[in-house]
Amino acid sequence: MKKTVVILGHPSNDSFCAYLSEKYCEGAKTSGNEIQKINLGELDFAPFLENGYSKEQTIEPDIKKAQEKIKWCDHLVFVYPTWWATPPALLKAFIERTLLPGFAFKYKKSKHIVAWDKFLNNKSARIISTMDTPPLFYKWIIGDPGYKMMKDILNFCGIKPVAKTYFGSVKMSSEAARQKWIDKCYDIGQSD
Repeated sequence: MKKTVVILGHPSNDSFCAYLSEKYCEGAKTSGNEIQKINLGELDFAPFLENGYSKEQTIEPDIKKAQEKIKWCDHLVFVYPTWWATPPALLKAFIERTLLPGFAFKYKKSKHIVAWDKFLNNKSARIISTMDTPPLFYKWIIGDPGYKMMKDILNFCGIKPVAKTYFGSVKMSSEAARQKWIDKCYDIGQSD
């Protein structure tokens, strides 16, 4: 049994991504996994670090709750649309405000190299992303920048492996194609 946190990175709870996240949760529950959810569109937090990392910023209650869920879980699932080749700004803001020094990592003093402790070891992740670009074009021509960004951030904190599943082109898809993606999300939830 896995403890899984599903993070909806789309700002709307009435989106195709929200529906995919629900189907993932349904599948995961049939395998006996414990699920907690974080819907970023419902959280109340400042969307940026006011002083970068030079000064500590007040951590809002919603961010503290999210950090508790992240500590609790074995597996993180991020469900979001790819917009402008990367995750939405809301998800990036959440990452910057949640995966903070002292919570997700801590730099070590070193004269010659950059070194750090990773505090989120023994966790895995999956990215489920919708896009209007065909996924093969996104991966091979554009270079998969959203996945590279997410994988690098998560690995930096100790979270690995990071699997990915893409669905697209959503704009050009038929109802039958979308139903296949919904069924696949359910299946991934069962097997993750």
